[in-house]
Amino acid sequence: MKKILLATTLLAGAMASAQAADLATRKSPPPAALPVMAQYNWTGFYVGIQGGGAFGGDSRHTNGALRSGSIDLTGGLVGGTVGYNHQIGNFVAGLEGDYAWSNLEGSSALNCAAPGCQTKIRSFGTLRGRLGYSFDRIMPYVTGGLAVADIRHSAGALSGSDLRAGWTLGAGVEAALTRNISVKGEYLYYDFARQTYNSAGNLGANANGHILRAGVNYKF
Repeated sequence: MKKILLATTLLAGAMASAQAADLATRKSPPPAALPVMAQYNWTGFYVGIQGGGAFGGDSRHTNGALRSGSIDLTGGLVGGTVGYNHQIGNFVAGLEGDYAWSNLEGSSALNCAAPGCQTKIRSFGTLRGRLGYSFDRIMPYVTGGLAVADIRHSAGALSGSDLRAGWTLGAGVEAALTRNISVKGEYLYYDFARQTYNSAGNLGANANGHILRAGVNYKF
């Protein structure tokens, strides 16, 4: 009887040890991997809206050696945008055009017949190249190219208006909120060289200034 009890005890101990060893070597399953978001790609056509304001502008009217005082061009603008981006690695090259209604204006009475000299930019547009660097959904960029504007100048009773061509240079940053929608903030410096606006009075004027604007784009 003692031998049977001893054998039973030894057998039970061996089975318990085997089960403990099996439990010790059994590994828990690895945790489920989190989904990885694909890196954003900026390539594609887009359209958008943009608006902002101008500050620090300068326009001077001239008549021979006579010059008006500096005219500070300030005001707002709002319009539309169309463009295309192509991404290679982290670099993004693109072409963007925009046009906006604007009311950038100012006046000066210095060396001007009453009621003074006035400059008003009634619409403003650009055609620019853009070069950016993608940090996934954030893209800072530099930009520059052609600027066009419908500008009206007047000095006393004499005036003239036409569509002017100039240049613009600036920088900005764009952020993709979804696969299709992005927002941007942008700074531009624009410059329209002196041109004659009233040949009868030998009057000419230039215009330049700074623009800060924001926009929303939809990428197809």
